[in-house]
Order: sequence, then C-alpha cells, then structure tokens
Amino acid sequence: MNEAIASAIMEKLGIKHVPYALLFDDGEPYSICENFLTEDTELITAWSVFHSGAMQNNVSDYAHLLWRCDQLGIPDVRASIDKMLTLDYIIANEDRHYTNFGFVREAETLKWVGAAPVYDCGTSLWHNALDVGEPRKCQPFAKTHDEQIRFVSDLSWFKTDALKSIEQDILSVFSGSRTVDENRGAAIAKAVFSRAAAVGRLARGH
Repeated sequence: MNEAIASAIMEKLGIKHVPYALLFDDGEPYSICENFLTEDTELITAWSVFHSGAMQNNVSDYAHLLWRCDQLGIPDVRASIDKMLTLDYIIANEDRHYTNFGFVREAETLKWVGAAPVYDCGTSLWHNALDVGEPRKCQPFAKTHDEQIRFVSDLSWFKTDALKSIEQDILSVFSGSRTVDENRGAAIAKAVFSRAAAVGRLARGH
C-alpha cells in the first residue's frame, strides 16, 4: 500500500518512477509493477558508482556521488536525485540505501541512459512507528530527513497544489487495509500533507 501511495505522489509531482499498483489475493494486498529494464539495459547501483573513485577530503557523500556521476558521464543526475530526496522527505522513507537507487546504461555499448526511475519506497509512511509523524531514520546522505532535504538545490519544479487531493488518495488506498484503521490512515494522510507543505515553504525560500 505504501508503494501505491508513493506512486500516486510521484505521479502528481511528475517524478520519474516505477508505477506500482495494488493487487489483492484472498484479501491480502500485494504491490505489483513492471520491470523498468529491457533486454538491452542494466541497472548499476548508486553503491557501485559511489565506490568507482576515491572520495576527496571534506566532501559530502552527496557531492561525491554527483562528482562520480559527472566523471562517468551519467546525464541529468542532480535533478533526478533531488526529486527522489524530496519524495523521501514527504513519505519519511527510511530505506533509501545505496543499493535502493541507481542508474541505467545500455548493456552492450555501456552508454549511460540516466538515473533509474524511483523504485522501492515501501519502508516509509511510519510503517512500524506507534506515533505517526515522528522523525524517522534517513538514508543515504544524512541521518535525518530535515538534514537531507537541504541537499536539494532546486525546488522550482515542486508545486504544493499538485498534492491538494493526496490526503483523499491515501485514505482511499488504506480503505482496503486490514491493519491500518481509519484513525491511523487519517494521521498518515495529514502527516504527508504537512510534510509536502513544508517542502512548499522551502521551495518558496529557494
């Protein structure tokens, strides 16, 4: 269900992503998606790119990854990563480690296509927290989402109005859940909208 909600948010914001849909089997929800790779392309994890060159002193992990992408000739990386970090802030994603995002290249020519679409966002939305809205752990560039969102250099693309109906969308997804009751679903929806509004304020500040 979290995957479906993240997909809905990214669809509204125009973030390149792997679309996830919900499938119910005997009342149990499953997220399903198509393979975003083809027979001619392959995924190279951010971990592999990050460790493809020595890291300079006094450089952040974020800056080092961008530098390695630039050295390798991977196009349009900063904008893609910034949008991914924005999404992760909004949904309080806890699991964006270096093998949970990456880059696509042609398998035969090794020509870089660009950043992979955002995928695997299920460990989010306070999935195991008693108190919805509380700070959650963050990866990969900072320990908190408040710190990590500061790496985003351009928020001109972000439109808070695009998410004006997201609370209703979240409640609709959770309406089929056996474990997320109405009160918890409403709390999650409110927290997501609040975090989106916070990004909107940052965008106006930029």
